Amino acid sequence: MALQHRELAGGRWFRLSLAEQLAHVGSEVSRARRWQNQDPKLFEGAFGRALELLGLTIADPRWRGRLKELARLREVLGDAYLGGAAYRSSFEALDRYFLPFAVAARKSR
Repeated sequence: MALQHRELAGGRWFRLSLAEQLAHVGSEVSRARRWQNQDPKLFEGAFGRALELLGLTIADPRWRGRLKELARLREVLGDAYLGGAAYRSSFEALDRYFLPFAVAARKSR
């Protein structure tokens, strides 16, 4: 899969705070939720971008102590994509999870 966020992957991502990084992931999760039952192509694109950004967050060496939490978040995101069979996760619940990160990121700016 080609990188969709080349500029972020090129280093800019690693200058963002954790709240900012997760707010960006949450933005894509929100888009996925919006398109989930309406447009499969837009849904797949938003989901792929959310995974890509979460992968960049996991790769950020500053968050090594949070690796388990971030990897579990990726697992829950995948579960939501597959219908929530393992954890009963949903894009609606994930959207609520990410909202405080968006608020915190906004306040820090």
